[in-house]
Amino acid sequence: MTDHSGVFSGVDLQCWMNNRAHRTEEMDRERLLVRRGQPFSLVLQCSGAPPQPPRHRIALVLHLGKVVVKVSDSQAGGRSQWWFSQQRAQSELLLTVHSPADAHVGLYSMTVVLLSPDGQLQEKTPVGQFYLLFNPWCKSDPVYLPDEEQLREYILNENGVLYQGSWDHIRTLPWNFGQFEKGVVDICFEILDNSPAALKNPETDQANRNDPVYVSRTMTAMVNSNDDRGVVSGRWDGEYSDGVSPTRWTGSVPILHRWSEGGAQSVRYGQCWVFSGVVCTVLRCLGIPTRCITNYSSAHDTDANLAIDCWFNEDLENVSTGRRDTVWNYHCWVESWMDREDLPKGYDGWQVLDPTPQERSDGVYCCGPCPVRAIKEGEVGMKYDATFVFSEVNADLTNWIVHPDGQHSRVSVNQKTIGRNISTKSIYGEQREDITDHYKYPEGSQKEREVYQKAGRRVAQLNGAGQQLELSIRHAQAVYGTDFDVIVEVQNTGDKDTPARLTISSNAVTYNSLHLGECQRKSASLTVPAQKALKEVLRLRYDHYGSCVSEHHLIRVTALLLADNHHDIILQEVNIPLSMPQLVVKVLGDAIVFRKVTAHITFTNPLPVSLRRGVFTVEGAGLTRAKEILAPGDISPGQEVMVKITFRPTRPGPRKLLVDFDADRLRDVKGVATVIVRKK
Repeated sequence: MTDHSGVFSGVDLQCWMNNRAHRTEEMDRERLLVRRGQPFSLVLQCSGAPPQPPRHRIALVLHLGKVVVKVSDSQAGGRSQWWFSQQRAQSELLLTVHSPADAHVGLYSMTVVLLSPDGQLQEKTPVGQFYLLFNPWCKSDPVYLPDEEQLREYILNENGVLYQGSWDHIRTLPWNFGQFEKGVVDICFEILDNSPAALKNPETDQANRNDPVYVSRTMTAMVNSNDDRGVVSGRWDGEYSDGVSPTRWTGSVPILHRWSEGGAQSVRYGQCWVFSGVVCTVLRCLGIPTRCITNYSSAHDTDANLAIDCWFNEDLENVSTGRRDTVWNYHCWVESWMDREDLPKGYDGWQVLDPTPQERSDGVYCCGPCPVRAIKEGEVGMKYDATFVFSEVNADLTNWIVHPDGQHSRVSVNQKTIGRNISTKSIYGEQREDITDHYKYPEGSQKEREVYQKAGRRVAQLNGAGQQLELSIRHAQAVYGTDFDVIVEVQNTGDKDTPARLTISSNAVTYNSLHLGECQRKSASLTVPAQKALKEVLRLRYDHYGSCVSEHHLIRVTALLLADNHHDIILQEVNIPLSMPQLVVKVLGDAIVFRKVTAHITFTNPLPVSLRRGVFTVEGAGLTRAKEILAPGDISPGQEVMVKITFRPTRPGPRKLLVDFDADRLRDVKGVATVIVRKK
């Protein structure tokens, strides 16, 4: 309630009622947050009888930055105009304000103007501010999504699941989006205000903020800090001492607050799942339906030729020069739902947006929005960045061997390796939904190959005729901290004994294929009997891999078979994700809004070495802001430790308490508990 002198003595923005009708009450109950294309109301208290024609006329003026919007008191201007209606009571005036479905999003200031019959200004009364957001419930809004269950997930759900690991060993990572947490909506617009376009020409930037294509593309550039005052700095080399390891984060909210409180200084550090989690929070908060996507065996094509070329010498050392193509174990981006009025008909719906800084797009590190349908149909000329996204899910992988004499041999062309098990969280619960068929036709099908050629690539064929040796790699269950075996089998399908040299190399790698060091290697000269198989076992010991494995706990085993006749040259690779322990998180008693709740967190050290400098990080939307708890001293091998945390839930409903544990020799141990919070 605000008091004024003059005709109007006060104003009630009816925040609770309006926010509830606009599905923003979780964000704030004290401030007005509304969605475009949907009316909202306010009550003006009058010092006497409400003013009425012909003696007085009411007008409404809105300010959005330097833009002034005059609100008509009739709908004469049509659907693209702001307008209001009014109802008089004894000493009150009820205004119902209608915004167009293509209005500019942002923070508006509102003033009621009292005019004389001849249009002279008699009184100006500021009546407060409100945020206007995109409206996926409004049929005329380009982000309209006509499915209530999807809207509950892609706009209203603050708890998510991201996917990591590898295509054959998928791992879940609970993530706190927290788009309705205190202050997040302000930070979202602060990010837009810090974009290069907004800083250079605020009026032009503001004029584009009615367009979800513009806003989402700007956000993918601003979530990484490569070109601007962006939110997160990316780093992949394992050196995080001047920041936070990417694996420590369990949600977006601490990152956003740290960026804002630091005066738009980028937060250190993030990797692809962090970038995707943060941009999902921001776009959901602004009202654009968004979901996180993981693509397994994701190609990073540096030269836009729709193919990934990997070069090795006979000792299995990488011999690429300059920027090299890579295959990431997985890569995360988001999809947002919107109409594409800037494209030919048929490309509305889910759009790929990728905030991880990989390649420049129009000179800036951003990617998208790119229609998912364009990727499936091989329409690589479609904006934005369709060629790059197409390669991520559909490039062919070619391995080459460079011989000592400089000659090179193409040893494998794999058309089925890239783009596997493309995953997102189901709208029906915590389970994974596979959406690979949204991006591509079935691997190896005639239609898939036709699309690949349509995208501009000749379909490569490897002449394997006459080869009689086959190579395969298997491994036992790999648990971090234990020793395990990798079995390489050489099969001779021919009718002659064949001499060959087998080289096996195991390397610690990051999920995006950065080699951190060799763990173990084995070479053997062998003669493979006709119609028989030979096995070589490489025992991977924690003593060897523990000191060089990355925070992604990933080992890549590569095997190269060179027959003495040089006719059979075969290379095979597997990525082995090491299974990690989990934290046990137990919430004691009932959880009630604003009442103290206690949770116990239990961890057992699985390693054969002591852990030092252990720290638990805890957060949960509607439960608690991020907190850190130090472990009680060093943790011996096999030792169990328990810490407790108390917090006061701020909002009712089903909530997730997310916990991370990091120490000097072990990172990225996660735990989660579901908390049902009741009202008082």
